[in-house]
Amino acid sequence: MSSAATSKPYALHDGSQVHAIANPRAAGGATSGRWSALLATLNKAIAPVTGQPVKAAMTTAPWDAARLTAEALHAGADQIIAVGGDGTIHECINGFFENGQPINPDAVLALMPAGTGGDYARSFDIPADPAQAAEICARGEVRTVDLGRISYVADDGSKQTRYFNNIASFGLSGRVDRAVNTSRWPKLFGGKFTFAWWTFWTALRYTPPPVRVKMDERYDELFNVGTAAVAIGQYFGGGMHMAPMAEPDDGLFDVVIMTDTTWRDLLARDGDIYKGTHLQSPKTVATRSRSLLALPVDETAEILVDIDGEAPGRLPASFEIVPGALKLRT
Repeated sequence: MSSAATSKPYALHDGSQVHAIANPRAAGGATSGRWSALLATLNKAIAPVTGQPVKAAMTTAPWDAARLTAEALHAGADQIIAVGGDGTIHECINGFFENGQPINPDAVLALMPAGTGGDYARSFDIPADPAQAAEICARGEVRTVDLGRISYVADDGSKQTRYFNNIASFGLSGRVDRAVNTSRWPKLFGGKFTFAWWTFWTALRYTPPPVRVKMDERYDELFNVGTAAVAIGQYFGGGMHMAPMAEPDDGLFDVVIMTDTTWRDLLARDGDIYKGTHLQSPKTVATRSRSLLALPVDETAEILVDIDGEAPGRLPASFEIVPGALKLRT
């Protein structure tokens, strides 16, 4: 009997193909300078298990991680390691699917945090330390987790659909993402500072727009939306504990809507969103749902969506849970 047959489900074994997809621009470009050391750390942990080195590829353009992931899975990869931040993970999970179907239903995703936010890894207590993360990539347990599917209006006006693994949201968070992803110097002070800095400065110029929110064909209400989060994971925005009750495998979104949010609210509730106590505010609505439809009352309003830390478009948008869609090594 082979070692693969006697091992725990989805354990790496001699002959397993592991591919690392790295984003050199992660963490404001710092990952590029660390890449050789990160790859050596991965090989130290994984090569003794698989009997071969990790196959590595680096992204050179937006959406490269999705393409490289799909190519690796078609080539027989058993495990993909996303090396970067939340945007890299987001692209990789989209590469697991083709025409709405998984390329390899048994393939596993693993994480090596090396980006600005690190919010998805935080939900699973995956450490930022490369050696510890590499050990999880090599020997961690595999957990089946949910994904979300969002349809939205892209910047060019076309309707687009993609998967998300952590949190998709709309409102202030979308504008903050646009600022974060184009900023340089704030990232020198880490993800938490970067998101906090741009959240405050963006809120100074933000007026919560009215949005009609429908959920599971049972809920239909109008909100002046500060930020509305449709969550699988618990954290976003560089450590903000947006959905502290979210479970990544319960087949439900945790929906958190912060209404009528102003910059004064952010100052008055300093730290609350990092502790998760913002749920106690009378301006916050929290519920669970399998689907959500968000419609701007003013059809000309540009209400940006945030999808796992990326801001690729705007409302109207629909959100649908996809239970048990991904195998994640934790």
